[in-house]
Amino acid sequence: MMDPLIDTLRGIVGAAHVLDSNAGMAPFLSDWRGRYHGTARAVVRPHDTGELAAVVCACAAAGVPMVPQGGNTGLCGGATPLADGAAVVISLARMNRIRAIDADNDTLTVEAGCTLAAVQEAAAAAGRLFPLALASEGSCMIGGNLSTNAGGVQVLRYGNTRELVLGLEVVLADGRVWDGLRGLRKDNTGYDLKQLFIGAEGTLGIVTAAVLKLFPVIRSCATAWVAVPDPAAAVRLLGLLRADCGDRVSAFELVGRKALELVLQHIPGARDPLAGAPAWTVLVELSDPAPDAQLEAALEAALAAAFAKGLASDAAVATSGAQGQALWALRENVSEAQRIEGISIKHDVSVPVSRIAEFLELAGRALALRWPDVRVVAFGHIGDGNLHYNLSKPVADDNAAFVALTAEVNRIVHDLVCELGGSISAEHGLGQLKRDEIVHYKSALEIELMQRIKRALDPMGLMNPGKVLGDGMV
Repeated sequence: MMDPLIDTLRGIVGAAHVLDSNAGMAPFLSDWRGRYHGTARAVVRPHDTGELAAVVCACAAAGVPMVPQGGNTGLCGGATPLADGAAVVISLARMNRIRAIDADNDTLTVEAGCTLAAVQEAAAAAGRLFPLALASEGSCMIGGNLSTNAGGVQVLRYGNTRELVLGLEVVLADGRVWDGLRGLRKDNTGYDLKQLFIGAEGTLGIVTAAVLKLFPVIRSCATAWVAVPDPAAAVRLLGLLRADCGDRVSAFELVGRKALELVLQHIPGARDPLAGAPAWTVLVELSDPAPDAQLEAALEAALAAAFAKGLASDAAVATSGAQGQALWALRENVSEAQRIEGISIKHDVSVPVSRIAEFLELAGRALALRWPDVRVVAFGHIGDGNLHYNLSKPVADDNAAFVALTAEVNRIVHDLVCELGGSISAEHGLGQLKRDEIVHYKSALEIELMQRIKRALDPMGLMNPGKVLGDGMV
């Protein structure tokens, strides 16, 4: 049967860039973890903002939902279409141009389909740093990073993606293009509209380009893997390092033993940096734009003070760039190791840094009372209070039954997070995974305000339906 919309879309972007066969669409219909699988009317790949705006106009005129997709590396099903097959998936992969570099203004203007690695490389070519860093940076795209307000490992020093953006270009739900590509650090002229679209997961419009902040390139770096007695000691160690080293502390990652064991088991070439299998370790990095900052000496002095105070018991300090990269690979491969191991119940939560140890103790105790053999894989960005708290059973059959109890597990974990003043989604967004869960933890007024914003910008409910706000909430 002929589909008039498909013919229209082919006329806009070219027949080669409208995929409607099962084989052609398959890579776009499942999420990276393999948890969510959808169907679609077609996958469209526009080349520029004009084509994308025309695609959105055509879909809106036909009343057809749209699902924007970047590198498809999200962890909450936010870029996966629903199973009803009604939506058109809009891939931004061909919109991958570096539009402008203004070194004097320390800004970089890029299109949404640029991979994060390409953005980093463009900044480096201009003698600058774009500091957002994720394990998936070779395949994730900046549009997705913006749409989920990605965090990463350097939030401690540079902030979330939201804090790295000066301007946006967005195609709205009716196909109009909002050009907000301003490279200004001061613009006090009313509502900061760009903040509506950052973290909105494509539910309010489609980000097509951004003006990003750049920073001085890093020329000195010191990295260490440190054994700590417990998470409380890790928090105190962070305070000591920041007191001694200031803003040069650019990353501080907590890694529990179970997380490291999965990496050692599943990632070829992974080696344990320390003897004795400590239950808790942290990955510390100091960095500085100065080429002779003597950071290794500063780090070793701070660690010596930590040993004296009982905050650390062992450490491996990298003596070369390769050793530093090997330490980072242990941390960055935790998610990949878990994917290989199998499905687990995943939590991306945040609590005040001061309450991290309390959360880990209380959550572990409550879960062990209910499931004595539960395996807790805990790791994350302790410097900004963001923990990845993932739960499973060691035996596959037992784990399948355990995963079926996700709602019960979530209530224990998320209720505690809320009690401690935290958030049930720190950096991965809501997507499909937490769209219904969030109603338990946001006030009725917050939900109402989100609904009103959604209706104002997407009155037909066509932009990435079924994400962030659940069914019946729009």
